[in-house]
Amino acid sequence: MSLVIIGSVAFDTIETPYGRREKIVGGSATYAALAASFFTRPRLVSAVGRDFPRKILNLLRSRGIDLGGLKIKAGKTFHWQGVYDIDPNKRTTLKTEMNVLQDFKPILPESYRRAEIVFLSNLDPENHDFILSQMTGVRLVAMDTIRFWIETKPEAILKAIQKVDILFANDEECRLLADEINLIKAGRKLQSSGPKIIIVKKGEHGAMVFGKNFVFGVVAHPCEKVVDPTGAGDSFAGAFLGYLDSSTKFNQKEIRKAAVYGNLVASLVIEDFGITRLLEVTELDIIKRYSEFKKIVSF
Repeated sequence: MSLVIIGSVAFDTIETPYGRREKIVGGSATYAALAASFFTRPRLVSAVGRDFPRKILNLLRSRGIDLGGLKIKAGKTFHWQGVYDIDPNKRTTLKTEMNVLQDFKPILPESYRRAEIVFLSNLDPENHDFILSQMTGVRLVAMDTIRFWIETKPEAILKAIQKVDILFANDEECRLLADEINLIKAGRKLQSSGPKIIIVKKGEHGAMVFGKNFVFGVVAHPCEKVVDPTGAGDSFAGAFLGYLDSSTKFNQKEIRKAAVYGNLVASLVIEDFGITRLLEVTELDIIKRYSEFKKIVSF
């Protein structure tokens, strides 16, 4: 099988109670692809400016990430700036500079079009149809979104949701999309609109998976020091889909296991700024954390 990830490769300026980092590498597709690379060889589609460091591109390639769909354009790379409260669930966006992503229309290389899994990561929902029209063998369509698109293009978002198999959303986004306070009702309401699976990311409280005939909850791996929550949700989704790609099965058992792996990789990301931990850890570290987690949740 194969996994194509379409989203942002970016610079992030981040301030948390543990410090500040200026224009470090980030972006939804970056986090998702690195997380997926523990399980499979993902293909990445995005655009960066000429200011993006070549050594980072080489680093991504060294992790088995195919960059055939990454365009280097004249101009500056997407830049996001935000501040986190002492409560890591509280974030304030200070600046969003779209730059080369402002008018980016993803054109997939020919070899990408036969992929069986595609992840539409925080994209403008109006681009979804254009992207999917290029796919010839897709079996599983997954998407994530952000509050910005929910508030600015609600009709496009609801239309896009109807055409996907898996929807990733945090608890706030889930409630906004469903216009429902109760999270269980919100998840079920969204599921009835089209997706087979709804995955609600709950930050430090783990995640919930709503399937056709089941609800599965996974608690967050204990973490005493949340240094930087940026990219945790994208890493969850990347690891989830990367595992499914390696599994080649979409049954309930594998979906539950994928959620656990997504949860564990996300728990590693938050331990340092940016993509640092994703570059440091190995597959053995993931296996070790998986074994520890089984002890935590077994009874």
